[in-house]
Amino acid sequence: MSPQRRAGLGTNQEAVRRHNLGTLLRHVHGAGQISRAELTSLMGLNRSTIAGLVGELESLGISERAMPADGPRQGAGRPSAGVRIAAEGPFVIAVDLGVDRAVVARVGLGGRVLERAQAPVHSDGEAWQVGAAVAALIRRVVEGAPAAAPLVGIGISVPGLVRRNDGLIRLAPNLEWHDVSFGGIVLAALGLDVPVSLANDADLGALAEHIRGAGVGIDDLIYVSGNVGVGAGVITGGVRLEGAGGYAGEVGHLRFNPQGRPCHCGNRGCWETEVGGHAIAEAISCPPDKVAQLDEVLEGYTTPTPELRATGTALGHGLASIVNTFNPRLIVLGGYFRSLYPLVRGEVNAGLADRALPAPLESVTLALPGLGSDSALLGAAEIALEPLFVDPVAALGSALVDVGSLLAV
Repeated sequence: MSPQRRAGLGTNQEAVRRHNLGTLLRHVHGAGQISRAELTSLMGLNRSTIAGLVGELESLGISERAMPADGPRQGAGRPSAGVRIAAEGPFVIAVDLGVDRAVVARVGLGGRVLERAQAPVHSDGEAWQVGAAVAALIRRVVEGAPAAAPLVGIGISVPGLVRRNDGLIRLAPNLEWHDVSFGGIVLAALGLDVPVSLANDADLGALAEHIRGAGVGIDDLIYVSGNVGVGAGVITGGVRLEGAGGYAGEVGHLRFNPQGRPCHCGNRGCWETEVGGHAIAEAISCPPDKVAQLDEVLEGYTTPTPELRATGTALGHGLASIVNTFNPRLIVLGGYFRSLYPLVRGEVNAGLADRALPAPLESVTLALPGLGSDSALLGAAEIALEPLFVDPVAALGSALVDVGSLLAV
């Protein structure tokens, strides 16, 4: 074999090894703790290869050995050793940027929220002011991190249209932002150069609910988010549906009532004008300055008003269009819909049944988020962790190890 042939084989073998290492880590991340025997079965590799990969993750400080779970032993021999996420391993920063507040968390592998903080956001504030506030929250949640724990990246959930290839916020109407490079603003405020990823809040809600929420094991689901506006994240065949530029899922701007009210997008009668935050606030006589806290306001209601019942019917009618278009198995109602749906469940279900085609209606279920209000936040953590699953060695090689530099600014 020629030297060139041997070199190419070595490169391919190294690429395969790193791929397998990331795949194994993804399994441990999803399970939190898993046995080597289960990893052998899931990955189709032999025991010695799995043992080598597990040993490498341990040497990188990502995982640690766990005692076998108690229970009846399967077969002869010793029970298989377990693998779990290291207590002081890598972490990411997740940011859920809302219209009225920013929530920031330090999140470890396995979806563990290690520390969180939040602060108000003023919708009329400049992007650099919001970025400075987010940077201050990041420093707060990093303060308690172990000194040697590497920061892998930052993920940011945004209530708006985010361009997929570079994370530019093309439009966040309720923040009045156009073409804002918010990731760069946050990094500049931190004085750091670490990987940063941005995506739409509903897309990230769908991702998180699919991985560890109400949609675990379901490969066709839609997360419908009410966050002043209305958006949707779509998972089809187990894959996020993003669209050519990353803008898929703007269901709030489907034409619903041609004679309806003007929408801030410039059209008239969008679904959002019937079931969005301002429409719900009007239905319950909620002051305009409380629209961003609708989920909390709705929790205080026990008997819906006739106007709110009409909103529930409109929600069901709009969901029917989504069911007819995407044929999901599950629709997760997030944001303020999480508090609205229990109040008007009958109206929503009746509206859905009234307009959905019988065939796709048979297979769909409506559900509340399994992650509560943290769906978008944990989705932001997932996209920040993705480089670690692609190549753990490379991701850790470029990670910020000394978190003290964050606190020194």
